[in-house]
Amino acid sequence: MTGSNTAPPLPDYAPVPRSALGPALNAQGYFVGRVERNLFWVTDGTYQSAFLATRDGIVLFDAPPTIGHNLRRAVDEIAETEGVPNTVTHLVYSHHHADHGGAASLFGGDVVRIGHAETRRLLLRDNDPARPAPEVTFEDQHTLRAGGERVELAWHGPNHSPDNIYIHFPDHDTLMLIDVVNAGWVPIYNLNLSEDVPGYLDAPARALAYPWKHFLGGHLGRLGTRDDLTLHQRYIDDIVESAREALGSVDPTPWFQKYGENAWAAVAGYLDAVTAQAAAPVIAKYTGVLAAADVPAFTTSTTFTILQSMRLDLGAGSQVHP
Repeated sequence: MTGSNTAPPLPDYAPVPRSALGPALNAQGYFVGRVERNLFWVTDGTYQSAFLATRDGIVLFDAPPTIGHNLRRAVDEIAETEGVPNTVTHLVYSHHHADHGGAASLFGGDVVRIGHAETRRLLLRDNDPARPAPEVTFEDQHTLRAGGERVELAWHGPNHSPDNIYIHFPDHDTLMLIDVVNAGWVPIYNLNLSEDVPGYLDAPARALAYPWKHFLGGHLGRLGTRDDLTLHQRYIDDIVESAREALGSVDPTPWFQKYGENAWAAVAGYLDAVTAQAAAPVIAKYTGVLAAADVPAFTTSTTFTILQSMRLDLGAGSQVHP
């Protein structure tokens, strides 16, 4: 028996729009920059964190493990430049997911950890030593005051996750909302792997109701703007409209006739066809506008997720048997 070590050719995709890219990383693999005044952000090109450099120390917002020890390096760099203590005094969890909080344990046991009450419950459930549960929790709103600074934390219902919060820096013209809008890019699989589709769809409008200029979405290499959220909304609205048209125009009969007793094969063929028809015009419209729009798994899986929410949450395409 003979085999081949030749890998199949990798697909080609449209070039990433230059507007989607952020600043170059340093030799250690991170970039740290000033957002406004004493608010700074850190990225490794894929994930983002932020911190306030205050007179009493550092207030950190999320601790992604991909940035990891580079967070400590970024904090030390800015603390020295700004002439403030480099001790991390507070750490705010945006939500419980490990990809945004998995480096939280790097900052010792004396940090005041803050998060939504559901974040605490979920972290206690997950029992991950890398993500100690927050001691300070809230249900709807919480004002964090530290080192002479003020940050407004709010929960407006589930979206990407049940506990994902809005982090507003009113004195720094900035909003942080993780895993909803990827500035310059489409969401990855299934609406950024979001758990509550209606809540996710409503979140950008809630975010835009806040006054801010700078946006931290938690992913990729640049800060966002209000225009980024508006563009994201147009992309999602186009998927919704295209899905509605496809649900109304694709006839399921051929799949059920062909597969007979194999009902799940018929359902799969029908839903795949509806999803493909709905996704195609969106992929064509946004390729070259939003990075990775033409990566089929992303726009297509997001379309499938929205389409299923339209069916299950809103009743679109459902008929009562006569």
